Amino acid sequence: MTISYNWLKQFLKTDWTPEQTSELLTDLGLEVEGIETYQSVKGGLEGIVIGEVLTCIQHPNADKLKITTVNIGEETPLQIVCGAPNVAVGQKVPVATIGTTLYTETGEAWTIKKGKIRGEESFGMICAEDELGLGKSHDGIMVLDENLAPGTLAAKIFEVESDFVFEIGLTPNRADAMSHLGTARDLRAGLIQKDINLELITPSVSSFHVDSRTLKIDVDVLNKDLAPRYCGLTISGIKVKESPAWLQHRLKAIGLKPINNIVDATNYVLHDLGQPLHAFDAAKISENKIEVKTVAAGTKFTTLDGIERELHEDDLMICDAEKPMCIAGVFGGLHSGVTEGTTSIFLESAYFNPVSVRKTAKRHGLNTDASFRFERGIDPNITEYALKRAAILIKEIAGGEITSDISDIYPKKIEDFQVRLSFENAEKLIGEAIPKETIKRILASLEIKVNNVTETGLGLTVPAYRNDVLREADIIEEILRVYGYNNINTTEKLNASISNSSRFEDHKIQNIVGNQLAGQGFFEILSNSLTTPNYAELSEQLKTEHNITILNPLSGDLSVLRQSLLFSGLEAVSFNINRKRSDLKLFEFGKTYHGYNEKREEYKHLSLFVTGNQNQENWNTPNKKSDFFVLKGSIISLLERLGINRFNESPVNSDLFSEGLNFSLGNKNLVDFGLIKKPILKYFDISQEVLYADFNWDTILDIVKGNKVTFKPIPKYQEVRRDFALLINDNVTFESIYKIAKQSEKQLLKSVNLFDVYQGKNLPEGKKSYAVGFTLQDEHKTLTDKQIDKIMNTLQNQFETQLGAELR
Repeated sequence: MTISYNWLKQFLKTDWTPEQTSELLTDLGLEVEGIETYQSVKGGLEGIVIGEVLTCIQHPNADKLKITTVNIGEETPLQIVCGAPNVAVGQKVPVATIGTTLYTETGEAWTIKKGKIRGEESFGMICAEDELGLGKSHDGIMVLDENLAPGTLAAKIFEVESDFVFEIGLTPNRADAMSHLGTARDLRAGLIQKDINLELITPSVSSFHVDSRTLKIDVDVLNKDLAPRYCGLTISGIKVKESPAWLQHRLKAIGLKPINNIVDATNYVLHDLGQPLHAFDAAKISENKIEVKTVAAGTKFTTLDGIERELHEDDLMICDAEKPMCIAGVFGGLHSGVTEGTTSIFLESAYFNPVSVRKTAKRHGLNTDASFRFERGIDPNITEYALKRAAILIKEIAGGEITSDISDIYPKKIEDFQVRLSFENAEKLIGEAIPKETIKRILASLEIKVNNVTETGLGLTVPAYRNDVLREADIIEEILRVYGYNNINTTEKLNASISNSSRFEDHKIQNIVGNQLAGQGFFEILSNSLTTPNYAELSEQLKTEHNITILNPLSGDLSVLRQSLLFSGLEAVSFNINRKRSDLKLFEFGKTYHGYNEKREEYKHLSLFVTGNQNQENWNTPNKKSDFFVLKGSIISLLERLGINRFNESPVNSDLFSEGLNFSLGNKNLVDFGLIKKPILKYFDISQEVLYADFNWDTILDIVKGNKVTFKPIPKYQEVRRDFALLINDNVTFESIYKIAKQSEKQLLKSVNLFDVYQGKNLPEGKKSYAVGFTLQDEHKTLTDKQIDKIMNTLQNQFETQLGAELR
């Protein structure tokens, strides 16, 4: 939000500098993010003086140039070469002296320098109005009033307006400060706290009166819940033209482009008082009737930007007897607005339901100054006052007369809020006791009325425009921000409590897993829980009817809550691949959401994505694609880190994978992982393989919490390793070898490792060779050769008997 310093001083006659003012506004919670300088003429005409042409002769080397001498109030006149056809002796003209910076229409700066033009020296420039930014004419130099004294600064003659503009980062709850009046009101409260008591000067509407009653527009509010208050009047005999300079400067300073005097007047009051207004061409209102209502869904309506929009059944519209004319509180219609031919208007001032305006604005993707204020809640009691203020201003700058009484439909008044403040609670929240008289003075400066005072607290009435102050805590916050956070002393006593927290809390386990994955080269992503309903059609396991639909979606592509982390993750994969980052390892903690009949459920998941090469390209390392076993290794190491060492392995039962596995523990599913099907990848324009793992995080947390960690000393006695080269049938798996070995020797056999597989030449058909390592250890004494040989013979016999294996 932008606030003009000069405009602000119309409400408060303060002599504070812009810097001081910005500091106080920031302390009050209206954070000033920056201060910019505004000048009605860029450069402020600095270096431009009034000169008198003393001589004017033809340039000897150019037919269209003249050599002049110009008195600019100094001892020696300047010689200036001028190409304007209208330059003549005796004229008073604007002169840009050496070093002056001028600006082109596009804002590019250029500096006046001493130079030679066709062999003749020139010490400045006699300017046309477009060169100074005072107009668009370039037919010749500006000829000024002959009574002006040479050497007079041009900035004084043309009354260049300079201003400072505050860029305020307004928080959404501070609807009351969305105007110069609201900002001035806060500033005054801050100044009072510093013992500077200034009057808040509000524009007078005492001159408002109805000139005649010749143009009455009937108003009928059919939906009073969406339009609690609606005011309007007519003004006839106006002349639509350019706004006066002062009004244009006010609007330009805060970044608005002047349009015409009627529209500019409504915009001025909007930013002046915070009340949006709208002017309709009265001649375009059918049957002189206004109806405030909703219309049928699908009704076509063309807005001021020329876009035809399809209306929703809940959109509140301003209509005449035949057609919609305006989306209430959001945007006007193309065919009912003010034009150059408008001679009479219906001026609207209203209070619309904030929720209704916000939903309508979001539905149509519109964000206007009016909707910005309406959807946050404006002052319902300023409606008529702002209407009178605008009517007086329009009469002043556009002529005409007020030709109807004010229609004010306000069936149920929006009351002020009643709040009770406890001095004890205020002291507890603030941290120290603020004097009671100071509290009452602060509340009074904020226009919060003190109804009754007791030893324990205050009974207060909060004005309706402060819709963010509804509780005692809100009142305390108001007191504190005006009193000054910096004025609260820091206690020397530090109080702290120690809470007993479990090491198995979700965020702690997530940190453990996240650190391990990061150590393996994974990067964490965070994707949107809102997604498109079309993704549910990519899998038979995801049902469209299970989608949870958002009531007020930002767009059709963000209209449901996700049922799987896969698709949002693939969006990230596709985004990176399209930007030449094709070697990816990503992980995400997130939730999925499901609607089952009348029940809604959400589950937490951990997803992994692996695609591209395992390592970065390097001259001494061959490129190797990430494969199924790379992902499987990451999953197993993750589970082992969490203490889940045993689990069942089975083929994955999901149509998301072309091939994959499932790890489970009992009847609890731990993780599904594998290679994503190509049709799904094609949907995201991904041409390379993507491996995906989906952990049921809720299940894993339950299992981890039940794990008991035991400790034992490191064995003092060394390990012994023996290897077998087993010739076995092709259908024999390493898992069967592992199980037989573990069953045969349960105490001393510590690990079984497959370190080589051979299939090919010199082996019988249907056979393969496994090189298997066996690690033996007795934690209490050194193993003897006799013990080792006995164990290895037992293993050999079991492999030969159960698997038909042979030693090579």
